[in-house]
Amino acid sequence: MRRLTKFPLLLLLAVLVAGVFSSCGSRRQEKVILPADFKGPKELSRLYGVRLTPDDNIYLYNAGAHWLGVPHRMGGLTKRGVDCSGFVTIIYREVYGKQLARSAADMLKHNCKRVRRGKLREGDLVFFRTGRGRKREPNHVGIYLKNGRFIHTSTSRGVMVSSLSEPYYERTWICGGRVK
Repeated sequence: MRRLTKFPLLLLLAVLVAGVFSSCGSRRQEKVILPADFKGPKELSRLYGVRLTPDDNIYLYNAGAHWLGVPHRMGGLTKRGVDCSGFVTIIYREVYGKQLARSAADMLKHNCKRVRRGKLREGDLVFFRTGRGRKREPNHVGIYLKNGRFIHTSTSRGVMVSSLSEPYYERTWICGGRVK
């Protein structure tokens, strides 16, 4: 009896899967396979303190959830430690497939169109000046979620969700940014 190799089996499986997930209509629907560690809307709603709806980008919330609690580390880009701009660049690459500049100031300058606080949409960036230096140049960035909440890396508490209405963030707010 002839021994089957992996390639023909994978090819057969691919053909069967394509047949099962194809549609006979004019629009082809694709079946998205979620990773095993994908969190559902109920769990994500609980984690973020907001009610998620089908209009929300669940991939953004899920990607961020995997980073919650990761400590701050200046220049860090791993789960052992990450800084605010590193966190934003990683999430944007994973969720939107876009490469952003590595610093908050460069993100605003090169990657974004300024947006007022009242016009923020899910996935917009939020910029703050949390220390000394040029008054209108940001040194902190996060990703806007909804209902005034954003995810970012705090120097004291790591990756977390905060509210724009907290006095600290109202005081240090510069602007929002919509990625081009």
